[in-house]
Amino acid sequence: MIMDAHDHHHDHASEALEVEESGGKLLASILITSATLIAEVVGGILTGSLALLSDAAHVFLDIFALGLGYIAVRMSKRAATGKHSFGFYRMKVLAAFINGATLLIVSFEIIREAIGRFAHPQPIIAGPMLIVAIIGLVANLIVAFVLKGHSHDDLNARAAFLHVLGDALSSVGVIAAGVIILFTGWYWLDPLAGILIALVILRGAFSVLKEATHILNEGSPENADSAEVAREIAEIEGVKGVHDAHVWALEPGYRVLSAHVVLDDQPLSATAEIMDHIKDMLHDHFEIKHTTIQFECGDCGQCGSAIRA
Repeated sequence: MIMDAHDHHHDHASEALEVEESGGKLLASILITSATLIAEVVGGILTGSLALLSDAAHVFLDIFALGLGYIAVRMSKRAATGKHSFGFYRMKVLAAFINGATLLIVSFEIIREAIGRFAHPQPIIAGPMLIVAIIGLVANLIVAFVLKGHSHDDLNARAAFLHVLGDALSSVGVIAAGVIILFTGWYWLDPLAGILIALVILRGAFSVLKEATHILNEGSPENADSAEVAREIAEIEGVKGVHDAHVWALEPGYRVLSAHVVLDDQPLSATAEIMDHIKDMLHDHFEIKHTTIQFECGDCGQCGSAIRA
């Protein structure tokens, strides 16, 4: 006897509301960050500050990241189709991956320019540099506050939040360099601040790329290793064994499982209680929202790594 069970622990109305709210916050963040970019580009050109222009480059990437994330959020609302049976959740992960990759390029370019400026220091107009940096810091803190509530399960929002938090730290670095340059004339601090900003960007970029790559490669989510999940299913009363178990995520907040579960030979109606126990355990212990479970009473011939009760 084989039975396929397909289950959604998903509140679609609540999910749609969260997507709409996330999109609105991303759009508001784009507008605030765009104003910051204009101020920093103009200020960087007028003052000759690499640190300010480096921060402006990061802000530009933030706008790109926020814009790409917003488009991905809108696409993720599209309904599933025959060709895309899970819908378009992965678009948000793909957007995060692209954002992380572009950050790497910008970071290395900032470091290259900073090394050149160490060899040939350029005068900096520290006063205006400070004013623009302070404006940037305030804007970054506002955007970070706007995005913080959606930075847990949404990789896009998390990537954007890390971008903006990095910008805030960068602005602090520019302000510190500006104050010291104002009183000492140590212009070499400007490219040093640029390098520190680039390192902050690199750290966030690697973090986002690592998680996005793991999801795109169908890796098991954190605290939901496939073997561990199979062992927990095998502990449920009535289950004789589990094999061909796979756990992956469409995005950080949407975990998916498929597995073959071996039971004693029995009527289909008698398996309902076991199915309920499995689904409840998966939802409560591993936050798995979508399951496809195939019940069997014998070896199906594709056991792979089997877990026995």
